[in-house]
Amino acid sequence: MLLARGKKPWELLLMRRPRGADFAPGAYVFPGGVVHEEDAEWGDDNAAAAIRELFEEVGILLARGRDRFAQARDCERVRELVAGGSTFGNALRSCGLQPALDRLVMLARWVTPVTMSRRYDARFYLARLPAAQTVHIQPDEVIDWVWATPERALRDPEITLVYATRKVLESVTVDDDVNSLFKRIRRLTSVPIVEPRMVQTESGWEIVL
Repeated sequence: MLLARGKKPWELLLMRRPRGADFAPGAYVFPGGVVHEEDAEWGDDNAAAAIRELFEEVGILLARGRDRFAQARDCERVRELVAGGSTFGNALRSCGLQPALDRLVMLARWVTPVTMSRRYDARFYLARLPAAQTVHIQPDEVIDWVWATPERALRDPEITLVYATRKVLESVTVDDDVNSLFKRIRRLTSVPIVEPRMVQTESGWEIVL
C-alpha cells in the first residue's frame, strides 16, 4: 500500500522489515502482506487484504461507518478487539465499520520472475492518510518507519530499497502534486502488469523489466 500524506510536496510511508523477516529483511518497503480467507467477505479480497495489512502493520485504518470515516478512537478499539482474539472483520463490524475499498486506487501489479524459487503476485494500491490518524507499528513486523518524498526515498543511503519498491517509487516521481498523482492513476484504462526477468550478464544475474 502506498499511503500518501500532504499535497505539495507529498510523502509516502515506508516501513523497515526486521533483519530476520522472510521478505525483504532489513529493507524499507510499503505496508502489505498476503490475502487471508476472511478478506473475501468484503467482495474484493486483494483490496480488503491491503486495508487489513495496513492496519495490522502500521495501525492506519481505512474504514468507514454509515456517516463517518474511522478516527483514532476507532483504531484503538479495533486494536483492542483483535488483541482479544477477534478477527479484523468482526472487529470492524463491532465498531459499525467496513473497509473503505473505494479509497484505494490500484497503481500496478508486479509478478516475480519465473526463475525465482519464491514468487509473489503483488498489487500496489494508492491511498491517502486519513485525517487524525497516526502510525502505530506492530513491533514484530516493523522495526522502523519513515515518511519521505519519493525523491528522498530514492536517494537517501539510509533507506535501503528492494528492486520493486524502487521501481514503484520511480513511477510516481513525475507528480509533484498529490492530486495530480491520483488523477493520473485513476485515468489508467488498465493496470500495468510488471513481470521482471532474470538475465545473466558478465557481472552475474540481474533483474530487468
